Amino acid sequence: MSTTQTRWKHLERDTKSVYRQLSVKGRRIKARTLYGLFMNAEEPQSIEEIAKAYDVSIDAVKEAIEYCQSDPPEMREDQELDEQSMRARGMFEPRP
Repeated sequence: MSTTQTRWKHLERDTKSVYRQLSVKGRRIKARTLYGLFMNAEEPQSIEEIAKAYDVSIDAVKEAIEYCQSDPPEMREDQELDEQSMRARGMFEPRP
């Protein structure tokens, strides 16, 4: 078990997901989703906007951001899994 799972108050591993990265407890909203909205280069959203849009607490959004910024190994592993899957389906091959 990852040690990151015991340190978060608002995040947990979604046991129904193949991904190991953490989600908002009881909501199946990946922390990475909230972080992506916050870090969006074109239209970043405030913590308050994200919390309201997803109906989660401001503290949960802050914790999701902190978790993602900590660069947890499970997020990198999930990304590698996605890339392997896309490669196996030929998604990185040039189109004729």
